[in-house]
Amino acid sequence: MKEFPRIREGKMESIFVSIGFGNIISVSRFIAVINPESAPIRRIIREAKEKGMLINATCGRRAQAVMIADSGHIVLSPVQPETVAHRVNENELVRKSKRQNKEEKGKGGNVK
Repeated sequence: MKEFPRIREGKMESIFVSIGFGNIISVSRFIAVINPESAPIRRIIREAKEKGMLINATCGRRAQAVMIADSGHIVLSPVQPETVAHRVNENELVRKSKRQNKEEKGKGGNVK
């Protein structure tokens, strides 16, 4: 998986993940990734559109996932919620592996 750049904001890192068609999001800003099929979620989408808080990242495709940001913005994505979750988890595993390799190299370099 392609790892996107991390931006340091103080002590916290912003992790970016692909949501399809070259669109990426900051994982730390989103509180939910849900399926758009239920009536309450469709109502949330409609209300966000009316308020100008809807971001449609589907590129004309059917929305497969609805992401709710901490700012109140709603993002529509053409990929399944499970796919987004898998990409986030995969990205986290890559980061942990790189961090462990870096720590091992740092400890191994001092041995004579």
